[in-house]
Amino acid sequence: MRRGLHSLSSASFPPLRGHGLVSLHPPFDSAAAQRRCNEFRRRILEISQQVQALHIGSAYSCTEIVDCIYFGLMRCDDDGRSPDTFLMSKGHGCMIQYVILERLGVLSRTDMDQYCKAGGRLGCHPDYGNPGIAASTGSLGHGLSMSVGMAYAEKVRGTGGIVYCVLSDGELQEGSTWEATMMASSLGVHNLVAFVDNNDFQSLGRTSVTHPSFYPLVEKYIAFGWESIEVPGHDSRAIHAAVAGRRGDRPLMVVAKTTKGRGISYMENVPIWHYRSPNPAEYRQGLEELEQALR
Repeated sequence: MRRGLHSLSSASFPPLRGHGLVSLHPPFDSAAAQRRCNEFRRRILEISQQVQALHIGSAYSCTEIVDCIYFGLMRCDDDGRSPDTFLMSKGHGCMIQYVILERLGVLSRTDMDQYCKAGGRLGCHPDYGNPGIAASTGSLGHGLSMSVGMAYAEKVRGTGGIVYCVLSDGELQEGSTWEATMMASSLGVHNLVAFVDNNDFQSLGRTSVTHPSFYPLVEKYIAFGWESIEVPGHDSRAIHAAVAGRRGDRPLMVVAKTTKGRGISYMENVPIWHYRSPNPAEYRQGLEELEQALR
């Protein structure tokens, strides 16, 4: 099965002629990353005026994480092909993946304009078979299990491929997630790097209130045989450094402390933005705030 960036065309990444695979940790410009992230938030906000079915708050909370994976961690060869795989386990946050794939030329503007519309290819959760999508993740709790299997396959083949996975803290309620956590260390998949988008919300409730026994997370992953670290989830430099500085002899879980709805003041930590799209007045205010951040 071909997955993720394996199937991208050479237009997906800037040309890198004569260099073979890019270094696992190429120079990462955190200032450029912050500008990209604000541009991605603005693009998602634009799309929110076309259709109501998008989880804008969830996409905004993991924007820096997904940007760092695509632009700071995943490798590619001269033809834009990558040995690495990205899987968005929190499928409802897929708008950030879609707009990044649009920036890379994997998805077209037409694809994005037809998001969640009749005849369009993109739904409100990722579907395997669409360009750049490693797996269908409409049901929460399956993504880490699939990632463990993918990473183990890469390990057995000896390809050197690394699998990156982004989970929500809400889906940590699923038993399958913890089974996968145990299996990853048991199989020794040191080529698995996962992130928890720890925005402390599951749908309309605080995760720390509904499931306080989740915490502390880092210690739990270490007890399961992982390497684990907590970082500020909107600090691109810290996210990149957490992966670049890992030992690499076991799977890594980066617990990223994030803010749901990050980037637009009236969305931040307000539960309704798990589901809503802005009305025209809210759209104008959000656009002004993002434009200000880009100046």
